[in-house]
Amino acid sequence: MQLARENPRWGHRRIQGELAPFGHPIAASTAWKILHSAGIDPAPRRTGPTWTEFLTNQAEGIIAFHFFHLDTVLGRRLYALAFLEHSTRRLHIAGVTVHPTRDWAVQQARNLATDLGTRMESLRFLLRDRDSKYGQPRMNAHCERVIGTIRREALDHVLIMNEAHARHLLATHQRHYNEHRPHQTLNQLPPGADQQSIAVHESEGRRLLRTCVLGGVINEYRYVT
Repeated sequence: MQLARENPRWGHRRIQGELAPFGHPIAASTAWKILHSAGIDPAPRRTGPTWTEFLTNQAEGIIAFHFFHLDTVLGRRLYALAFLEHSTRRLHIAGVTVHPTRDWAVQQARNLATDLGTRMESLRFLLRDRDSKYGQPRMNAHCERVIGTIRREALDHVLIMNEAHARHLLATHQRHYNEHRPHQTLNQLPPGADQQSIAVHESEGRRLLRTCVLGGVINEYRYVT
């Protein structure tokens, strides 16, 4: 009940995923029944295709990217460039700028390629939309869902002051997304996790710690001794 009350935008599946690392691998239907019995209304249902529908047999070779905009409290529009690795769901926010150009976008892609190092060898397909800032070739983008997640979980709940603040906000959410946020198609693991650390018999006597991210817009939970 605590998770549902502290996180009103979380549905039963998200709560199911948060419980898994703490040794409570309950079914999604069980989470729904508990919330329903307690009279807790369900969170708004997400729309659009599932992550599974995005994946193909070539998922390990696909990386998608997309521009999205952010507006500051002074009415200035900023643009961020997001990359998403299909196989791992790892998110990369490449940069934030006031004036997105093709040359700027190409440079961000080069910077990311350098950061990825040898991992770039497995990436063979680049997915994007028809925006002229990308140059050739033209393909469809597959980042709308993750950008929607960024908006629902962070951007819609924070007043952005300037470009530096936007970079900090996006970098913080990127860390949460890659290192903590559970993903159903990754067996409730975050993209950056190697294996699930569930200690069913070690939770007794341990205290559950709540960490507020972005001033409490996002909550993270972990056990401490």
